[in-house]
Amino acid sequence: MNDFDFLIGTWNVVNRRLVERLAGCDEWDEFPGRSVITRAFDGAANFDEIVFPTKGYSGLTLRIYNPATEEWSIYWASSVTGVLGLPPMVGRFDGDRGEFYADDTDDGKPVRCRFVWTVLGKDACRWEQAFSVDGEQTWETNWIMEFARA
Repeated sequence: MNDFDFLIGTWNVVNRRLVERLAGCDEWDEFPGRSVITRAFDGAANFDEIVFPTKGYSGLTLRIYNPATEEWSIYWASSVTGVLGLPPMVGRFDGDRGEFYADDTDDGKPVRCRFVWTVLGKDACRWEQAFSVDGEQTWETNWIMEFARA
């Protein structure tokens, strides 16, 4: 249940997000972020706020571990909408890599969403978001965050 302990602390984040998703776009928007992550429930939960200073908004993430299923549920909210995003992303770690999935929508279209967390050492990690519209045969990565401990 301590899978996300590597993330506790303050991070500088380089974000790269596709300008247009699911449209064959290969143009990326790069922007900074600063994230502060705290631990709760003896490691079975954590909370972070990430500020995107050049975008004028922030986001928060709540991660909660379910000991019965040995899986994490990841919830996201943005200061733009003020709404907790549902459904949560659900999954687990295998070593230094965690994969989390949910059925969701993007611009009203159904998508399968995947988050991948990769631990790159005590002072670096990476998060990726990808969408599939063909039953997980192919994935389009549309947002990458490179974390460096502040």
